[in-house]
Amino acid sequence: MHKITFLLCDNMLATSTTLPFEMLRAAESAARVKGGSHAEAVLIQTTAINKLAVNTSIGFSLMPDTELQEVGNSDIIYLPALWRNPRPIVKKHPEILDWLCTAYENGAMISAVGTGCCFLAEAGLLNDKPATTHWHYFDQFQRDYPRVKLKRQYFITQAGNLYCSASVNAMADLTVHFVKRLYGEAIASFVERNFSHEIRRSYENTSYFEGSTKQHPDEEIVQAQIWLQDNYHRQINLSEVATRFEMSVRTFNRRFKNATEQTPLQYLQRVRIEIAKDLLQTSNLNVSEVADKIGYQDVGHFTALFVKLLATSPREYRATVRAKLFTAD
Repeated sequence: MHKITFLLCDNMLATSTTLPFEMLRAAESAARVKGGSHAEAVLIQTTAINKLAVNTSIGFSLMPDTELQEVGNSDIIYLPALWRNPRPIVKKHPEILDWLCTAYENGAMISAVGTGCCFLAEAGLLNDKPATTHWHYFDQFQRDYPRVKLKRQYFITQAGNLYCSASVNAMADLTVHFVKRLYGEAIASFVERNFSHEIRRSYENTSYFEGSTKQHPDEEIVQAQIWLQDNYHRQINLSEVATRFEMSVRTFNRRFKNATEQTPLQYLQRVRIEIAKDLLQTSNLNVSEVADKIGYQDVGHFTALFVKLLATSPREYRATVRAKLFTAD
């Protein structure tokens, strides 16, 4: 079961939650009609600091399903936009920042919209990564978070599992992209057609991808890449992945190599090592814990692979990047 969690907080823009929530519910309903009892289950929930009603920017109250302490792990997290100056709300709730750091370490995809991107920036998760925010707050955002690589010309940015969108409309485009990952092209097209006519821009054409991989026309291999990106933290048997996409192992390996210039194993290894690099840089997890987070139970194997790909050990890499990132001032 996939779990999608929406954070609620005071002074939030209601549509930054209600619109993607309704789009995801529409996708869930369409998938159930199409797939019957075989449709994959998705749990959609809201959470907040506590279970008290949350007042939105227009005075409309929303009641959370659960509170942060009991929400558990999530596959996708949505962070709302905040009305006007976001800093007071962001600074007021350090527990939200801790929750986001833990969720990121556990492999959650986190999507923030507009000024809600300040939650990710304040938590340090966007340091040295591309991001965007609402155009009105570009200058303030740049001053407050100088280490973030602000991409003013893009509506959506993606850095690993972190997504930022500049507006509610851009966030709707991003939600169509998430629906495609969860349910496939047909359901994503259904959701797109049944919501605002403005939700027509291609996610890829309005987005900045950090470390984007080679584009290719093999749609089934693209879906396999997405599946590997989403499930990198699990124990993965690549022969089962081939079966999942209705190919023999030989055919899967051949098509994957032709499309990406990498074998499926090499691709999975690089996805995992990129996540590991980020965890070594931004978290206090030890090397064994980092290995476990990205799907390697054998820390020796993880270390050997890290050295093979980066010519340095995980511990040496952490020491190097932290020496560059942290200074006395």
